[in-house]
Amino acid sequence: MNKTLVSSALIAALLLIGTEASAASPADKAQAGMASYYHDRFNGRRTASGARYNKGELSAAHKTLPLGSRVRVTDSRSGRSVVVRINDRGPYARGRVIDLSRAAASEIGLVSKGVSRVTLEVLKVSGEVGT
Repeated sequence: MNKTLVSSALIAALLLIGTEASAASPADKAQAGMASYYHDRFNGRRTASGARYNKGELSAAHKTLPLGSRVRVTDSRSGRSVVVRINDRGPYARGRVIDLSRAAASEIGLVSKGVSRVTLEVLKVSGEVGT
């Protein structure tokens, strides 16, 4: 009986440790890299989340963050930032960490530059697109 109780307690403790370890995953850390933005020709096309891309919304594409996550994107040079919702996968251009919607790119002054160095701060990791 004691062995079963100890085994159960050990398994429960390992599960809790595993949960804490996954909560401290790379998604929770800041990232830095190059950002670009979606071309207007993608407006209205379906994203990986199933929603249609709307160039007027504050959204973005990221390769690994769960869809629905909220991220603060800050232009490293100007310091301007915007909070976006991840609703698509990408970017597929080499060396880029995020693709912003046109509205989000405009908020941080990226439209005139095309590409800029940014930092990403994950504010909320979510597995649900609507959150």
